[in-house]
Amino acid sequence: MRNKFFNPVYLLISLIGIACGANFYTIQQDRQLGDDIDREIKAAPKEYPPYNNEQVRSYVQNIVNTIVRSPEVKYKGTFAYKVTMINDDRTVNAFATPGGYIYVYTGLLRFCENEAMLAGVLAHEIAHAEERHGTEHMTRDNIASTGLSIALGSNPSEVAKIAASSANLLASLANSREDELEADTKGFTYLRSTSWWPGGIKLFFQKMLDQQKRGTAFFEAWLSTHPAPEDRVANMEKLMKENQTPAPTEDNLMTSNYRSMLRSMR
Repeated sequence: MRNKFFNPVYLLISLIGIACGANFYTIQQDRQLGDDIDREIKAAPKEYPPYNNEQVRSYVQNIVNTIVRSPEVKYKGTFAYKVTMINDDRTVNAFATPGGYIYVYTGLLRFCENEAMLAGVLAHEIAHAEERHGTEHMTRDNIASTGLSIALGSNPSEVAKIAASSANLLASLANSREDELEADTKGFTYLRSTSWWPGGIKLFFQKMLDQQKRGTAFFEAWLSTHPAPEDRVANMEKLMKENQTPAPTEDNLMTSNYRSMLRSMR
């Protein structure tokens, strides 16, 4: 007989609460997972068309290598931190998988206006790998799935009802505001030890806001999977004020270098 004091919803909420901030995966498993995902991406050229311009890929890889040399980056030498270019000019994005594999769309390169802006985005992606957000999310997913099976397995209608809401919750956790702001903050910290202006990602978000005002279609797609750029601009302004970050200059934006790279993409 079912215990009248047993509430499966409370159990599910408790399990998810326990999972927040937890990570049951090892560093080695992060790297193995990244290796596996990389093979899957390489095996799906229709979904992830490769951009076979080694000059451009090396340019982006050199930026990543410089950022990874920051003393704040813990898993250098353990995670891959390898760049793969995806040939899609309509997608303004980059993403990192567990283990430090970084995927950069050509649309991001064409959207950015200087090297500091691109470095800001890449530092953000490195921070996601360093903070192991991907396997943290997997830990939450696994605990929630187990909780649903244990708590609700005897009541199919309750399972369906709660599963729908928990799926939405986990989807939002996968792109949580906290994780994105943490990655922005960590990325800023990494860049402070480089020659780039460390607020480059602020310029990226400001340009995104400009695209929003113009009603650009790709902005709406980007916003569907990312927190509001206004919050992230405010976070960067706070960081720069706290760290007394000087205004950008041509020397630390490195616009001329960037324009040379863009010309090689034509």
